[in-house]
Amino acid sequence: MKYSLPKVTLALSGFLLLLSPSLFAASPAPKGVELYLISPQEGAQLKSPVRVRFGLKGMGVAPAGVRKKNTGHHHLLVDVQGLPALNQAIAKDARHLHFGGGQTEVSLKLKPGQHSLRLILGDHAHIPHNPPVISQEVNFTVR
Repeated sequence: MKYSLPKVTLALSGFLLLLSPSLFAASPAPKGVELYLISPQEGAQLKSPVRVRFGLKGMGVAPAGVRKKNTGHHHLLVDVQGLPALNQAIAKDARHLHFGGGQTEVSLKLKPGQHSLRLILGDHAHIPHNPPVISQEVNFTVR
């Protein structure tokens, strides 16, 4: 049987559209989850490197790529204004740090001045949960 390229392409596109919501939909988060920064504290005066410790209540931590109910991994926003898109994978760059190995702390070398940190929990595919699990922003100064 012969297939024409346009028909095959159209069929594959339709199939991928049917799959995409289930592949890329946000994982659910249970009610009452709390994501927070243990350290640093709001308003702290610190020296670099800054030890950052993550806290999570009501869910578990699992490495990226591990699809397990009520788990996720940390993403740390460093000096980021606002939030990233909450319906797609969180960017990975110098200001959007991924902890896909399940890490719960990091030591950051930061320049002197004002800084802000915020955590977002991402699922197995780095997509924020629904509803999103986000910490309060913490502001501090590096001397």
